[in-house]
Amino acid sequence: MITATTFADRTVAVFGLGRTGNSAALSLQAGGAEVWAWDDNEASRAVALEAGVSVKDLREADWSEFDELVLSPGVPDTLPEPHWSATAAKGAGVPIICDIEILAREVNARPAQDRPKIVAITGTNGKSTTTSLIGHIMLACGKDAQIGGNIGRGVLDLDRMHSGTHYVIELSSYQLERTQSLRANAAVFLNLTPDHLDRHGDMDGYSRAKQVIFANQTSDDAVIIGVDDDNGRALTTQLKRANGRRIIPISARRALGHGVFAVGRKLTDRTKRKGVFVCDLSDAQALDGQHNAQNAAAAYAATTSLGLDAESVGTAILSFPGLAHRMETIGRAGRVRFINDSKATNADAVRQALRSYTDIYWIAGGVAKEGGLEPVLDLAEHVTKAYLIGEAAKPFAKQLSKANVDHKISGELKMAVLCAMRDALASGSEAPVILLSPACASFDQFKNFEIRGEAFRSEAEALIKMFEAEKAAKSQESAA
Repeated sequence: MITATTFADRTVAVFGLGRTGNSAALSLQAGGAEVWAWDDNEASRAVALEAGVSVKDLREADWSEFDELVLSPGVPDTLPEPHWSATAAKGAGVPIICDIEILAREVNARPAQDRPKIVAITGTNGKSTTTSLIGHIMLACGKDAQIGGNIGRGVLDLDRMHSGTHYVIELSSYQLERTQSLRANAAVFLNLTPDHLDRHGDMDGYSRAKQVIFANQTSDDAVIIGVDDDNGRALTTQLKRANGRRIIPISARRALGHGVFAVGRKLTDRTKRKGVFVCDLSDAQALDGQHNAQNAAAAYAATTSLGLDAESVGTAILSFPGLAHRMETIGRAGRVRFINDSKATNADAVRQALRSYTDIYWIAGGVAKEGGLEPVLDLAEHVTKAYLIGEAAKPFAKQLSKANVDHKISGELKMAVLCAMRDALASGSEAPVILLSPACASFDQFKNFEIRGEAFRSEAEALIKMFEAEKAAKSQESAA
């Protein structure tokens, strides 16, 4: 745990007792702050109490006594409607922050030579894969690297900092809008597409929140920015005009005169006068698709900007095992490959998966998002057959019928996997892919996307085991 010593003798309110809220409260308490921690959910309060958090009812507090409010990132303080705790804080002139700001102040309070390096990653899509890949590269290259933030551990639950530490932090727009002091030694901005507009008001508000990742950087720091969309290109131009830092553009669509790019799966570094071939991403264990080529380019640029050896980074990229539930290869039954993309709960994420394969037996469904499958039907030619589950099965069937996509309402995930396996094996295709990429939330049949992904893994592994047993039995019969 990182102890929040910069808050000693201060009185701090904490609202939202999930993963980040509990770690923030415990960090503040350990640092000598008086903490009032609260959650509207009784079960969350009980868990926090058991963990040693000082739970006190903020509804009965005198808010003028608080120095700051640490508000859970998922709790709004403006749009679409401010939470009562945020209204109380603003009424008393209490600043609203999050756990990232606490970490930033702890880092800044240390002598410069004793500070850890911060690699910060944001963007609409690809954050988790890129964050995990950077952490993997760092560890493979012998660095002390820890991953946290919007993925895995809360940042204040990371191990004690020292000069050799590298904190690799995934940052959402919700976290960034409550952070003022963070300095990223390498700031990665992957892409920007419409998302969370109910929270930020419009694309300008969303973009401004994301751009906080560049605040406080100096000429010693690096900006890694995706230029495959209009927002990224415009932001690159804007930052170049401002000067003051190293800008490394990245692309998975075109060769760059300056930057890091992956065209035709060949990752190339052209940050210096002469371009250098890094690696062939076709050899990577878990980086299928153009979007993962961009993620690899970002991870390479970020890690080499901090001094890691280019050849070692390239080798580490190829050994990356992938992110659970995000285009994760479970295994094969003969030529049939099982891909777990349970984390793909929206159309943008599903599009990335559908673009990555060409003979897809697609399992989709759950609690549908606005628009359903409409945004990805232009990729229907990649789908051989779809198997629909959950609440969205019937409306998805109507959309697929209009697009002339062969489909079946399976209802349950187990039946969908079984039918997809049967059809893929019977097809005689060279490389069929059974893809769970739901385009939906999971809450109708599963508590979360992780549990849904684990259920898919279990069914797939059982079928693979059965296939191998039958194959072995036939081999023994032939030998006899």
